[in-house]
Amino acid sequence: MGKLDGKVALITGAGTGIGRCAASMFAAEGAELVIAGRRQAPLDDVVAEITASGGKITAKTADMEVQEDIEALAAYALEKHGRIDILVNNAGHSSKVRSVRWISREEFDSVYAVNAAGPAQLTRLLLPPMLECGEGTVILVSSMAALRGGLLGGVAYGPAKAAAKMYMDNLRTELRQSGIRATTIYPAEADTPILNNRPHVPDAEARSTMMLPEDIAEGILLAATLPARTM
Repeated sequence: MGKLDGKVALITGAGTGIGRCAASMFAAEGAELVIAGRRQAPLDDVVAEITASGGKITAKTADMEVQEDIEALAAYALEKHGRIDILVNNAGHSSKVRSVRWISREEFDSVYAVNAAGPAQLTRLLLPPMLECGEGTVILVSSMAALRGGLLGGVAYGPAKAAAKMYMDNLRTELRQSGIRATTIYPAEADTPILNNRPHVPDAEARSTMMLPEDIAEGILLAATLPARTM
């Protein structure tokens, strides 16, 4: 018997990296999954892998910068399952430009949309059934860049992840008495595809010292499987 038997989970950014590892772990614990990402091919790979191992999973493409995509994803999940018990806002996006001197409004807005505004909107759309049931878990993958400014995270990514942190703090404070559990994960450097967007892409030696996606996915799984009284 799995720790997530009978639960329905939605994981964004699940085609690669942390989200893909989390999807596999959730499925192994019995969760029924909806996964989302920008590209269809990686999602298809995850669906095939989990289905082959006996898991229940569907996928829908969605760009967290696009409000219509967010609304379509929420509608798809609720039409299929009626509710989402566990929402993992994992999708992340950084900028090529890291400096306060050169960041454009377009690039800043893009990073903010994916990391902060998009997750907030998806959460809002999935909250009503959670509140009706009197329970629900929202997990957001932030970053240590939310707590420590600098060029490593960059002038867009750090503030966006900090905004996401504050959103989760507000969600927890406002709705914890209504059964909504809100947990934020703060990974340090991890060897995920987002590193390929850095101005200087880390080499194999640098990556060997970093956390792996499955390390962070284990933390997400822990947050989801602890008793509801625990955040």
